[in-house]
Amino acid sequence: MRLWHEHLIDRLPRQQLLGQHRECAALRGNGWGKPHATVNYVFEHSYSKLFYYHHLIMQEMKRRGYKVTEEWLDPKYRGKKCAPLKDDLNIDINWLYSKSETIYKEHNECYLKECLDNLKEKGIII
Repeated sequence: MRLWHEHLIDRLPRQQLLGQHRECAALRGNGWGKPHATVNYVFEHSYSKLFYYHHLIMQEMKRRGYKVTEEWLDPKYRGKKCAPLKDDLNIDINWLYSKSETIYKEHNECYLKECLDNLKEKGIII
């Protein structure tokens, strides 16, 4: 699985959006730090960036009328089978909506094209 380029979130089809929520939940839980070629870059950044990205996914889900389990909106929540984070993450949701760059520097123009090509292979044209 991959994290889709941030600029595609509001245009992802239902299946990809909901899959993204599952992927983020897995990464935030016991998947944190477990190598996977497609998402290894996530572990080079702070856990808070994954929360910010997941927050964007959840907001889009809510906008479309999907139910989001409220616990996931807590930055320290890591799922039912994982202890909550003890660290203070200094989360500032206002930053998320005022930033000018992407959350992950890896989500650049080249990665956007890669994501669009990947979707196109699945018959999804955005």
